[in-house]
Amino acid sequence: MLTRELLSRLRRIEIKTTRLANEQMAGQYRSVFKGHGINFDEVRPYQEGDDIRVIDWNVSARTGELFVKVFAEERELTAFLLLDMSASSKFGSRGRSRQELIAEIAAVLAFSAIRNNDRVGLIIFTDKVEHFVPPKKGKTHVLRVIRDILSFEPKGRGEASAGLVEGLKYLTKITKKTSVSFLLSDFFVGEEDVAGVKRALSIARQRHDMIPIMTIDPLDERFPDIGHVAAEDPETGNVIWIDTSSRGVRRRFEQEAFAQRARMEAMFKTLSLDYLKVWTDRDDYIPQFNLLFQRRAKRF
Repeated sequence: MLTRELLSRLRRIEIKTTRLANEQMAGQYRSVFKGHGINFDEVRPYQEGDDIRVIDWNVSARTGELFVKVFAEERELTAFLLLDMSASSKFGSRGRSRQELIAEIAAVLAFSAIRNNDRVGLIIFTDKVEHFVPPKKGKTHVLRVIRDILSFEPKGRGEASAGLVEGLKYLTKITKKTSVSFLLSDFFVGEEDVAGVKRALSIARQRHDMIPIMTIDPLDERFPDIGHVAAEDPETGNVIWIDTSSRGVRRRFEQEAFAQRARMEAMFKTLSLDYLKVWTDRDDYIPQFNLLFQRRAKRF
């Protein structure tokens, strides 16, 4: 059921992200994510310099004049939103949770897709796939997708790395058609699980255009000096006490966080995947997307 609070949040995010998609990402999405084929469109009279291989000999024979076939790009695409909504997505230290950031970015991408007549699908996973919305077109469908993201309550509490693998497997299972797939996650993957995630990403990228988006909160990378605190892992429920006043403890935490993120970025680079890093305390993701799109346009 849609509560008044959920309707208010849905309306706010619709207003903000529609404007961002129409004004600040206009043209960038379409210029980068082109169709994956061409279809016959029409015939027109032959002009000097036309390739003789596209002459339509049947029409030319009937009319007594040379005509050539004109082809149009198959524009329609499917954009999938693969969202890591494990328990850690509820966390946010600077006024906005990871879940809210994910919802906002997903909305911008979804509105950009339907603006170009593309279909949008949704896969939400925790330590397993928990929610799926088949790809469709239209504003009503996109609002349903955003509503489902905002109202989602995770059931699974296992490791996110398992969910990443399951989400990618699910994508390859449900669709054989090439899609543009945005994978939003905090990518908290232990060193022992990197190989499994890499294998799943490698398989998925063979068919789909995969774009990982790392969601980062400032406290993911640095502990403040606030003395002894009890820290609970939202995905496992384990609680440990941490002495944040210890410079050595804080340094080890920062080193481990840096190493973990470096492993993920190295994996993306090895697989030749374009990726982004976005922060819960910043609103600069649109320029980042535009820079990524410009780099892709030049490369392709």
